[in-house]
Amino acid sequence: MLLKPKSGGIYVDATVGLGGHAEEILKHIGNGMLIGIDRDEESLKMAMGRLADKRVILKKGRFSEIERLVNETGVSEVDGILFDIGTSMFHLKAAERGFSFLSGGPLDMRMDREQELTAGDIVNKYSEKDVDKILWEYGEERLSRKIAKAIVNYRAKKRIDTCAELSDIICSVYKGRGKLHPATKTFQALRIAVNDEMNELRKGLVASSGILRTGGRLCVISYHSLEDRMVKNFMRDSQKQGIFNVITKKPLVPSYEEIRLNPSARSAKLRGAEKI
Repeated sequence: MLLKPKSGGIYVDATVGLGGHAEEILKHIGNGMLIGIDRDEESLKMAMGRLADKRVILKKGRFSEIERLVNETGVSEVDGILFDIGTSMFHLKAAERGFSFLSGGPLDMRMDREQELTAGDIVNKYSEKDVDKILWEYGEERLSRKIAKAIVNYRAKKRIDTCAELSDIICSVYKGRGKLHPATKTFQALRIAVNDEMNELRKGLVASSGILRTGGRLCVISYHSLEDRMVKNFMRDSQKQGIFNVITKKPLVPSYEEIRLNPSARSAKLRGAEKI
């Protein structure tokens, strides 16, 4: 395990989700401590049931709040931090959360359901230019202009309420199927925009250097090129500044067997750095 959890250590799972990674970390830390963080109240409730352990403290919050959340537990320095920044199957399968283009659920996509902005707000209220910008910058969608135009034309007649409606609009622009479903990149872009994911990741990475003790490890699992690029550049720049030593010259990727057992892991990339 790249995080190298040790007995008595204090670790942060900054995306605790349903508790899978946290459960594995707990096997190695003896009487140590695990601080689990997530923006999603529902995920935290499920993690609470799975991680019923006195060594675990769960906190609701964003990446950008990681230093404050850790300090609130009475801890100033930790031995390791893990970010797993993919969308969980729980979110994709819960139609009412609106993350999947295969669902008939509402266009929501909020990780934190207490925030106001939804994907429906972006699709129905943002200008054509702004929708295009989001799809291009966050989804690297080559047909961003055409899709933005199709969205604006459609909503002029009727509000776009569901994931299925938006997916149909995108498919009408593509007029065919490739390896990826035509709506994949648009839905990725909207999710990133709704949850301000790139800014949160950037702030979380910066904050991590402030709470890791010397020798502590930062490990990040990303699933698309935008995130991986940000993590790679942060670790490279931090090494130049004498803050971290990069311990993965190239990202670690899942083996064939891991992908066979968990197909959703096929695009995962793991990078790690150690605090100097």
